[in-house]
Amino acid sequence: MRTVLITGASKGIGRQTTEDFLAAGYNVIANFHTTKMDKSEYPSFQEHIEVIKADVSDYGQVEEMFKKGKERFGNIDVVINNAAVNYAGLLSQMEEKDWDRIINVNLKGIFNVCKCAIPSMVNRKAGHIINISSMWGITGASCEVAYSVSKAGVIGFTKALAKELAPSNIYVNCVAPGIIQTDMNKAYTQQELEEMIPLGRIGKCRDVSEMLLFLADEKTSFITGQVFSVNGGTVI
Repeated sequence: MRTVLITGASKGIGRQTTEDFLAAGYNVIANFHTTKMDKSEYPSFQEHIEVIKADVSDYGQVEEMFKKGKERFGNIDVVINNAAVNYAGLLSQMEEKDWDRIINVNLKGIFNVCKCAIPSMVNRKAGHIINISSMWGITGASCEVAYSVSKAGVIGFTKALAKELAPSNIYVNCVAPGIIQTDMNKAYTQQELEEMIPLGRIGKCRDVSEMLLFLADEKTSFITGQVFSVNGGTVI
């Protein structure tokens, strides 16, 4: 049985991804930080889920999370870097601490997780790393400069790491969601969001998790360094 580690697993895309990977037969190491979760929420999968609290921006905590995860399930086959925070507002009014928090969680967090995941994957010549960016990492978003910068960095990180790890048979890809029904978009009305999307509906978390399941599959053996934007046609 394969094992996946999912960061930011307590809500939104991360929660849906946790549920769908469990249903698909994976062992799941579900990471959370501020929004608490417990494996008792998954009564049918008690033997196949380990819930671990860790701040991905702190390397020591990430290192300890991998240690606990490996003690429970052994090798980690798939890593999904989903944990992220946002800030909406003018850059001129943004405080340095808010900028640092976004970069530390959204970008440094991926570095920390990958640094812990890669050695074992290289030794086994196998592994999948999937990083969650955003369509704003492709186009940029007004009043979300720091978030856009961090998510653009995730795309560059993915492409470079894919080249670095390809000789070791490790696949590194990126998913860049569009407007998805999550807490990050709760400030807007449904009509406002739908008018922005050519397909005429807001994306569901499952639209993203199904792409993640596809990219984690061992059959996807000729796909690496790619960005898949699940956005309903908002960015073409």
